[in-house]
Amino acid sequence: MRVIAGSAGGIQLHVPKRGVRPTMDRVKAAIFSSLGNAVIDAHVLDLFAGSGALGIEALSRGAASVFFVDEDRQSIAAIEKNLGKARFQARVREQDVFEFLKRFSSSERFEIIFADPPYEKTKSGERFTEKLLSNEILPQLLEPNGVFVLEKLPAEEIPVTKFWEIRRSKRYGSTEVLFLRLATATTKTV
Repeated sequence: MRVIAGSAGGIQLHVPKRGVRPTMDRVKAAIFSSLGNAVIDAHVLDLFAGSGALGIEALSRGAASVFFVDEDRQSIAAIEKNLGKARFQARVREQDVFEFLKRFSSSERFEIIFADPPYEKTKSGERFTEKLLSNEILPQLLEPNGVFVLEKLPAEEIPVTKFWEIRRSKRYGSTEVLFLRLATATTKTV
C-alpha cells in the first residue's frame, strides 16, 4: 500500500498486521478522483482510520488538516509511523469512534469525513454502517456542502436515514463506496 499522488506520492505505508482491511489503491484512486479539488484546503475527519491511508492521501493532495480516529493501538502506531514517513503532522486519537462522536464537543466542522468501518457487526449486534448512518452527532460535524465517504459491503442494505442522502455509489469488488451529503433538513445549525 502506498500514497498514490501529491506531495507524498509513492511513499509506502505501514499496515498493521491485524484488525484492518486496507482500502485498495484502485479504490483509493477512485475516491480521490471523485472528490477532485474538494480535497484542497479541506479539513478532514478519518474515522476507523486503520493505517491512515485515506487521510494521508488527503494530506498529500493538499488537505489543510486531518483528524485520525481509531480504537486499535496498532493502528494508531501505524498512523503515526506513516505520518512520519510522509512528513505530515496531524491529530491522532486512540478512541472508539462512537465514544469519540459522543464526546467531541468542538464547534469544528469538516469538509470531508471518511469512514471505513469493520464489515463485521458491533458487539451489540448492529452493523457499523447502520450505527454510523443513524448517529445524530456525525451530521453536525460535516460542513453543509461537505461529503461523507463511507465504505461498506456491497450486499449490506442501507437503512433509511433522515440525516444523509446518497449522491453516488460505486462498487469495487468486495467494497462499495458511498458518497453522502447532508439531507436537506439536517443542514441547519444545531
